[in-house]
Amino acid sequence: MAEQDRTFIIKFDNKTPERLDKYLAEQLSDLSRSRIQDLIRGGYIRVDGETIDKVSTLLPSPCSISITIPPAQPSHIIPEAIPLDILYEDENVIVVNKPAGLVVHPSNGHQSGTLVHALLAHAPFLQGIGGVQRPGIVHRLDRDTSGVLLVAKNEKTHRYLQEQFKSRAVNKIYVALVDGHPPTPTGRIETGIQRDPTQRKKMAIAYSGRGRVAVSEYKTIRSFKNHTLLEVKIFTGRTHQIRVQMAYLGCPVVADTVYGHKHPSLPLHRQFLHARSVRIRLPGRSEPMEFSAPLPDDLQQTLDELT
Repeated sequence: MAEQDRTFIIKFDNKTPERLDKYLAEQLSDLSRSRIQDLIRGGYIRVDGETIDKVSTLLPSPCSISITIPPAQPSHIIPEAIPLDILYEDENVIVVNKPAGLVVHPSNGHQSGTLVHALLAHAPFLQGIGGVQRPGIVHRLDRDTSGVLLVAKNEKTHRYLQEQFKSRAVNKIYVALVDGHPPTPTGRIETGIQRDPTQRKKMAIAYSGRGRVAVSEYKTIRSFKNHTLLEVKIFTGRTHQIRVQMAYLGCPVVADTVYGHKHPSLPLHRQFLHARSVRIRLPGRSEPMEFSAPLPDDLQQTLDELT
């Protein structure tokens, strides 16, 4: 059965006039302000029976606001039955153990075979994000980084989880094997990170207050002759954050040929970086939940050969 439009009424009787989009964003927690603005421009909002298409309209008091939310539109992305390692799933969230080599989002160079294609095949009846039937990727992992990744099934959950990431309320732990040894067994790295001005596909440490703040803490799990196994906790989610900061310390991630050595010090075909666990509060849960993914076989074998 096809999904139907949802229509409901909100009464406005505040003494002070308010913008239509701002007021609805406060009242409708499951919709982003940009989504509400799209609904207004699309003619889905009526005030006292009159269709309003200007987002900055000031609401008269009192008045009755009618909101119609159309069904999510089908995504243009064709689902692909790619195997997924699902760590957890409920009506709001899918937690995936992403393998190395799997790109998360479609892009110009990756029009098929991504995690999004696989998720659309796994959950074809998503409520959608931004009015489109698509999964809400809450945070990202590089193509060659494996591990725990959270996906929202609806817009309300997507916003709820993203707010925790923005407020640094999420505990994200990675495991990294690096070349050499960091200057201290444990440490905190707080730097700016920006696009590399000479190579736009790379990130770089930013100086003199430039870039976006990136904060990580590391501790040594095990030290080898020429390598160190680290646990890294990140407080921000900047692109390539751990890879850039480890290289900055002089101990790049093993087999990271972008920020580290061009010829890997160990026979590994991707960087030794794994998102081991994420601790976060899910909708409807009174306590945070922790999701963990074991070290993949290729990384475990590399460690075993070092011992």
